[in-house]
Amino acid sequence: MGRHFLDLADARTLPTPGLVATHRAVTDLLAAAAMGVVHGMAGLGKTYAVEQALTQAGEGSACWAGFPSRPTMRLVAARLFEQLSCGSAGRRSRFELMDQLVEELAARPRAIVIDEAQRLTSECIEFLRYLHDHPRTRFALILVGGDGCWEVLSREPMLRSRIFRRVNVTPLTGEQVCALMGTFHPIYAGVEPEVLLLVDDHFAHGNLRDWASFTHTAAKLCTEHGREQLDAEIARNTFALHGGGAGA
Repeated sequence: MGRHFLDLADARTLPTPGLVATHRAVTDLLAAAAMGVVHGMAGLGKTYAVEQALTQAGEGSACWAGFPSRPTMRLVAARLFEQLSCGSAGRRSRFELMDQLVEELAARPRAIVIDEAQRLTSECIEFLRYLHDHPRTRFALILVGGDGCWEVLSREPMLRSRIFRRVNVTPLTGEQVCALMGTFHPIYAGVEPEVLLLVDDHFAHGNLRDWASFTHTAAKLCTEHGREQLDAEIARNTFALHGGGAGA
């Protein structure tokens, strides 16, 4: 199960458009053992949404892998080999690892999630496509990435033509903030839309990670001042503690 940023206590999962779309996409990808992409700017809850969807689908043992910028094909192969519990990659060549990954994925199909997929090189993308298209393997391949992810992946025609589901997660609009944030945390229950928009306009800008960061501080201030709900004074004091806002 996904965790809220900063392990924010009492936070609830919001049915944002991005989360709902990701759940549907992941469900479809698992059923079809297909390739899909979930992308958008940092802090919008992409990884959280994928984790939630996999857990609800009973795929809590999905293989998750992330890599530094521009990894080699061998590094990708070795990381997947180890994440799939095949043991240490040792000194095996990338070709030996590839053959053993095919054997493992043929014997035990599962979902593979690549986080920060925008870091992959063309060679690494082609390697993943090869694994997924191999006649002996059957698994869902979910590519999750931040800024520039779709631009990187869509430059590879062999991959792009195989994308079965694509979710572009975007920041919440002001209307969505007013409709959803009242249930995100107890300090927002019954709070006027004007106060929620004050926070969004000056700090969060529809970004769930920024909302979580703001809430973590604001909830402590509410407790310190004996208030159950957020108000404009608490909001402005929270801005001050964060140096004026998330983008200041």
